[in-house]
Amino acid sequence: MEKKLSVRDLSVEGKHVFVRVDVNVPIAEGVITDETRIVASLPTIRLLIERRARVILASHLGRPDGERNPKFSLRPVAERLAARLEHPVAFVDDCIGPAVRTSVTALGPGEVLMLENLRFHPEEEENDPSFAAELAALADLYVNDAFGAAHRAHASTAGVPAILTPAASGLLMDRELEYLGAALENPERPFLVLLGGAKVSDKIGVLRRLVEIADGILIGGAMAYTFLAAMGRRVGNSRVEKDYVETATDVLIRSLQRHMPIYLPIDHVIAKEYGPNPVFKSAYRDTIDDDWEALDIGPNTASMYLEILRRAKTVLWNGPFGVYEFDRFAVGTVAIARALAELDATTVVGGGDCVAAVHKAGVADKITHISTGGGASLEFLEGKPLPGVVALTNADR
Repeated sequence: MEKKLSVRDLSVEGKHVFVRVDVNVPIAEGVITDETRIVASLPTIRLLIERRARVILASHLGRPDGERNPKFSLRPVAERLAARLEHPVAFVDDCIGPAVRTSVTALGPGEVLMLENLRFHPEEEENDPSFAAELAALADLYVNDAFGAAHRAHASTAGVPAILTPAASGLLMDRELEYLGAALENPERPFLVLLGGAKVSDKIGVLRRLVEIADGILIGGAMAYTFLAAMGRRVGNSRVEKDYVETATDVLIRSLQRHMPIYLPIDHVIAKEYGPNPVFKSAYRDTIDDDWEALDIGPNTASMYLEILRRAKTVLWNGPFGVYEFDRFAVGTVAIARALAELDATTVVGGGDCVAAVHKAGVADKITHISTGGGASLEFLEGKPLPGVVALTNADR
């Protein structure tokens, strides 16, 4: 992938800079319950403030389906950003129109304005050219720091940078491309991959690519049982994607051809149902009863995986290894997270549920890089071009 122009390379003093951030945070009854993406956006915003840019922040929040909905307003996010920045953040209740243009014109050097939710307009997700042109007319320069939205060809991620150039990556985008790119293109070896989550179907593209690159893949979560079923193992009532058993077999065969090991659970924590206080027990590889379901890796699997990880120099992790939302079935995932924190290696955690898992384990500050992009991380790892990255100006230009 060609290196992209960075916000560090721009001359921004006194200029209006349109910054596509990803502050799509969970809000319950008006209260932000997870600030991870807000915190991740701060370095780029602070840099632009320090360099006396007139900063225009744009983001989506939730799925308002192209209609104005107070539940998805970015006003609480603007308030939390201001508190985090210790700097005023003005807010305007739309992202296009006369009121927005007036607010933008009033911005002074070093001042920050947040626009209302882009997805209150259906034209955002449609990548409507007229809507993109209205957004682009607000600014002189474009910065995309929203890696989590970079896999969508929307007006703010693909349409605006096609008009407003140069289009640069923000500091968070720089880190995402650096660490995820290095893991794929030139990892320090041994390079080990941890893949979890519910479905093989969600990760098959990533699996097929990483089986060609990695020195070993350690699989957990419900997706492991499709692989075990492909090997003829007894998996009880554990989740198996029957349509992907043949695909899992193909991946296992390819790993053998490459002499690249795929590791699967050797024991399990099983239950008939999950919840905060389940009836559970341990089971070895072929002793899962027909009406019981595996919901976490067992202690022997965790010990085996931790021993394997000690030799790694680069580790990429995507997907939890159990139903980590419940403490009883989070033991394996938490053990993996804590093991990564102790490694003398580059550790990259790839978005989505894994972010919550490393925070649950209390080790987020000891991971080399935590990606903010769930779907974007997967598509990047799969090798798909991300429209929001493709649209940025190449550094050599």
